[in-house]
Amino acid sequence: QVQLVESGGGLVQPGGSLRLSCTASGSIFRIWTMGWYRQAPGMQRELVASISNGDNTNYVDSVKGRFTISRDNAKNAVYLQMNSLKPEDTAVYYCNRVPVPFSSWGQGTQVTVSS
Repeated sequence: QVQLVESGGGLVQPGGSLRLSCTASGSIFRIWTMGWYRQAPGMQRELVASISNGDNTNYVDSVKGRFTISRDNAKNAVYLQMNSLKPEDTAVYYCNRVPVPFSSWGQGTQVTVSS
């Protein structure tokens, strides 16, 4: 069973930056397309960024130009650099496979953007 561990969240003022990290168990990490999802209170979980095994990236319109996803296959890790953060980015952020997530999600990491 794949284990996903997210970290790097916190409280940041509008306009600030955070870098999220995720590590995954599994020897075939390098072949998976991975993504960062987020879930705000009372909202459905949404995919905000993904990166393929060929490093092709995709972003939801609301984060384009502000967020950057990257990966390090040697470390079984995926990252999300978040700049120019807005209050509407407040959510719990999770990493998981795309398009079919693993059934077991990590605990997520809370990102709160507030002055």
